[in-house]
Amino acid sequence: MITWYGAYVFDLDGTIYLGDGLLPGAREVVDRIRSRGAAVRFVSNNPTLRLVDYQAKLEGLGLPVGPDELITSLVSTTRWLVRHRPEAVVFPIGEEPLVEALTEAGISLSEDPAEIDIVLASYDRGFTYRKLQIAFDALWFHRRATLMSTNPDRFCPFPGGRGEPDAASIVAAIEAATQVKLERTFGKPSALMAEMALAGLDVPPRDALMVGDRLHTDIAMGRRHGMDAALVLTGDSGRDDLAFAPEAERPTYVLESLAELLPRQG
Repeated sequence: MITWYGAYVFDLDGTIYLGDGLLPGAREVVDRIRSRGAAVRFVSNNPTLRLVDYQAKLEGLGLPVGPDELITSLVSTTRWLVRHRPEAVVFPIGEEPLVEALTEAGISLSEDPAEIDIVLASYDRGFTYRKLQIAFDALWFHRRATLMSTNPDRFCPFPGGRGEPDAASIVAAIEAATQVKLERTFGKPSALMAEMALAGLDVPPRDALMVGDRLHTDIAMGRRHGMDAALVLTGDSGRDDLAFAPEAERPTYVLESLAELLPRQG
């Protein structure tokens, strides 16, 4: 039986909304959690939207969210780089919001393979052979750079069962060409994203619930970092996937929709 938690961490794509529409029960569930005084956080691996873009989208869907309630792979990526590699020169393979976030954080960017320290692969609908060549030269020829990514997702889910290739597809192309393996990724299920989701809350992981639609990112992040986890069957992972999931990716609850998330009474 599902109980009340002190904090709820929600994935967005495939959990709260799909495409341009809220999923059934999303607004009602979030409103009820807030009415009880529990903390709500929203986490997303999508690196193509800025925080203000997410806020505008969610407000347009009737679910206003404060900037302190949002954690994205753009935020986790830039925060780690500023804290741990502030001197690094980065070559971002991604879209304008990623470049903008890195620039605003004061991170040096370059397309010169001879000076690149980190090749940062991301969701990039403008990926070209030219970008692959720069990454190849920095990693394979000059052998000075490391390969990192904003998020590990294979694809981004779309309505009707469709999707678009995500950052893992770009990483795979670079790894195939260079034989250099990915060193670090900053989105779910990383420890960094889990820590950021509960930062500033007087809520231990054991009293928090991670809610998402993907076993290998959402559920894995929650379970690996001490949270219970609820898999909602409205996005990527289905019941058939549960049979093959390792222990670290097995959800505490499996729900047909968010409407089943909260206790029936109390």
